[in-house]
Amino acid sequence: MVENPETDEFHSLRGPIDRPVLLTIRDIIERGEPLAAPSLDDYLNPTVLEVLLDDGLCRAESARIDVQWTTQADYKFHYTDSGGVNFRWGKHPHDGDYIHVPGRGHYHPPPDATSDPDEVEESCIKQSAEALVTRAVLKLWRVAYHADSYKPLNTASNPP
Repeated sequence: MVENPETDEFHSLRGPIDRPVLLTIRDIIERGEPLAAPSLDDYLNPTVLEVLLDDGLCRAESARIDVQWTTQADYKFHYTDSGGVNFRWGKHPHDGDYIHVPGRGHYHPPPDATSDPDEVEESCIKQSAEALVTRAVLKLWRVAYHADSYKPLNTASNPP
């Protein structure tokens, strides 16, 4: 996973990475998204599930979604592509810094997955189970992919 200091989140996920959940997410992605190739960075002690995508959104030729999920059920799905576009869905405490986000679930919009409190939005993903969150992310990505637009990424009504 390549970190970009300009888009790193100032708030951290709580607890250690939950390996069994990452394995569940990997299996869902393998079965549900033909353009994706998910793999753990370390099979026994993973820190991230890296999901390589054969195609990206809009003009991007390739992309990746990095998934982290903790034993405290905090998560981050971070999309980055060959065109330099980043966005992410997350669910974890943010100390009320995201003024438009009443709970823990939030969305950092493209093009740079900003952490600017005025731009971070409440996430349209209201589910909390890893299988449902994963399916929601895949559905949102797929809708945006077919629309050739970033606009649908956080506009669904409680996907999946």
